[in-house]
Amino acid sequence: QVQFVESGGGLVQPGGSLRLSCAASGSSVSRYALGWYRQAPGKQREWVAVITIKDRTTEYRDSVKGRFTIFRDNAKNIVYLQMENLQPADTATYYCNEWPTPIEWGQGTQVTVSS
Repeated sequence: QVQFVESGGGLVQPGGSLRLSCAASGSSVSRYALGWYRQAPGKQREWVAVITIKDRTTEYRDSVKGRFTIFRDNAKNIVYLQMENLQPADTATYYCNEWPTPIEWGQGTQVTVSS
């Protein structure tokens, strides 16, 4: 079974950028439709971005459109989330997982946007 390990989070000022990485083990990321999800304190986990198996489509929730980009490197078996113009509302723990039915969640990576 595939497992995901997220990294790349940190503290960034509003307007800043981060690139999150999701390394997969146990299987190839090219076999799955994958999503980035996030969970802010006291809120439900929500999907952020999705990439299909053949990379023919990507989808983003409205609040991140134009700022976030999901892409994958099949050779490295990594899925990325490039985040630009980060805002305090983006503060959350970010996870990657299968889409649309997540499997076991990883540890996630914390993103904090604050001045």
